[in-house]
Amino acid sequence: MMKTFSICSLGLLLHGGLLRIISAQQMPPSPVSYTEAKEYPLRRSVQLPGSVEALKVSTVASEVAGLVVEFSAREGAAVSKGQPLARLRRENHQLNLTSAEAQLKEDEARHKLAERNLERTRELFNTKDVSQKQLDDAQFELNAWQGRVEKQAAEIAKIKDELARLTIVAPFTGVVVREFTELGQWLAEGGPVVELMALNEMDVVAEVPERYFNSLKRGARTQVIFEALSGLRVDGRVSAIIPRADPQARTFRAKIRIPNPGGRIGAGMLAQISLPEGTPYRAVVVPKDAVVTRGPQKFVFLVNGNNKIDEVPVQIGTGVGVWVEVQGGVQAGQKVVTRGNERLMNGQSVQGQALEVQLP
Repeated sequence: MMKTFSICSLGLLLHGGLLRIISAQQMPPSPVSYTEAKEYPLRRSVQLPGSVEALKVSTVASEVAGLVVEFSAREGAAVSKGQPLARLRRENHQLNLTSAEAQLKEDEARHKLAERNLERTRELFNTKDVSQKQLDDAQFELNAWQGRVEKQAAEIAKIKDELARLTIVAPFTGVVVREFTELGQWLAEGGPVVELMALNEMDVVAEVPERYFNSLKRGARTQVIFEALSGLRVDGRVSAIIPRADPQARTFRAKIRIPNPGGRIGAGMLAQISLPEGTPYRAVVVPKDAVVTRGPQKFVFLVNGNNKIDEVPVQIGTGVGVWVEVQGGVQAGQKVVTRGNERLMNGQSVQGQALEVQLP
């Protein structure tokens, strides 16, 4: 009975497969888009865990002492370079400026008077009506008032500089991650105001095993994957390699610079890094949309010369942007279906339209 059942089951399976082939052949042509497989130079990669570090983190401090009368830089607030973070009381400085400017006007008036006095004394000296000492005294008086004017002008510039520094501004564009002061609080000179972190670019730091040290090159392109952000993939470059190994783990620190548009990536996030290693090789790549997964197997659908589908099993290799290496029965120049491949069957007729996908 067991043998009879096996023969019957085999017959049903063959019959079902035959029906699917017949069905695929009888179906009307299905509209699809295809892209030609390409040959592309690739390098094998090693997968390593990493963590995100901010490129710039700064504790913004006050350059002058004063009372906080305005504080708008709250934690989590995004600020632009030059945007005010806090303001200190300025009334005393403003009064000092008014007094210094009034003193400067008086000094300038006395300087002009000394100029006219020197001119008259010089005329009288030419007619022998005054002595050399009187001429020297007039010159000394003019020089003295010139010095007073310059000193007072410098004092005014100093007060204006202090007035400007009473407004503490962001040194770069970023996000406030910590507050150190509050409205009504006294800030000492050099006292911290906020901690500011730049988010436009980030560094992903990885510990690279020593066997990969010689194959790791600065400027090499790499890809960083963030599983916590729905598998977000970001292209980056190796920005730094620290040539000092950890004495215990025998690993070297490498930094990968990545863009962070919109500030989605935060400092401290975990990432998966794909670092290139070894020598480049020529590989066949197809758009990632061409790969169809069915259980543990992956396929691509080729459009043959009869505008019919050939289902080809493949293995996936290194990714490069929206393209991926495929190993199997795919050759460069063959048409792989990139749109409409969700329900295709082997041998099915299709009506194809070319879809251009740019290589990196």
